[in-house]
Amino acid sequence: MKSSHTVIVVLALAALVAACGKKSELARVGGKAISQAQFDSYLKFKRIPAQDDKRRDRELTEYLDREALAAAIEKEPALDKALTETELAEFRKEMLISRYFEEFLRGKVTDEAVKNYYDAHAKDYEQREVHVAHILVRTNRAMGEAERKAKLTTAQEAYSEVNGGKDFAAVADALSEDKVSSKKGGDLGWLKEGSIDPALSTRAFAMKAGTVSEPFETPFGFHVLKVIEEPRIVRRPYQAVAGDIQYQLRNQARETELARLKATVKVERKNAYVVTPGSGLGTTPKPLLPLVTSTPVAAQRGIPQAGAP
Repeated sequence: MKSSHTVIVVLALAALVAACGKKSELARVGGKAISQAQFDSYLKFKRIPAQDDKRRDRELTEYLDREALAAAIEKEPALDKALTETELAEFRKEMLISRYFEEFLRGKVTDEAVKNYYDAHAKDYEQREVHVAHILVRTNRAMGEAERKAKLTTAQEAYSEVNGGKDFAAVADALSEDKVSSKKGGDLGWLKEGSIDPALSTRAFAMKAGTVSEPFETPFGFHVLKVIEEPRIVRRPYQAVAGDIQYQLRNQARETELARLKATVKVERKNAYVVTPGSGLGTTPKPLLPLVTSTPVAAQRGIPQAGAP
């Protein structure tokens, strides 16, 4: 009697499990069961609230239509099945890598970490700058030697006038061919080291305040340079570099994690690759057409490309 009671209980449990399984089965497409769990994952991926009955039902219809279409196409001979499977496998790998690093890097670099890096590497964000003015007499490569000498003479005259006591700003206004700075007495403002022509930079950062250089040439022409204020060191503000630091630290974290992950899987290369005659791999393959979807899959959730920070 006890044995038969046990059998009844087992059968009841089996029936209950089967009923639950049937209940969670939303549809069948070509004999393949589509469970509610599968569709729930799809809704989560598309960020569609399950409580929105109308939209959920519409999405289910479209979801089943695509399942049916895919099932039908898989039976068609037009596609190179091996090539399609390879493409899907590569897409899966790209998606897996992107999704993993999207989660791994989320909150990995805090504002505190960025600020600490900035404070610890302060000198990396320091630059020298110098306040200068110039008188420019323009030249170009098409000029002949006689015209170039005439330009040099004009620059020398400008230097002589300033050296003789004439106001630099007045001479710049009269003779400089840099029409923007000439209206400001030749003032170029504060120039950062390395951001200007090397010949001009070398002189500017070696001169004392108030001194004027003899004419010298750069690709722009002949310059007479005056240092208004001597070089000073300035640090780029935290707000201006915080984004760059965060990007750098995220990349460092990503590279470290990449190395750790790769070290967990052994890769062994065996035989040398040999092109099989008649395989078509010795010629340039026909390019695959891009995937066409109503909304690119990667764009649906802002998925970064594999390898992107």
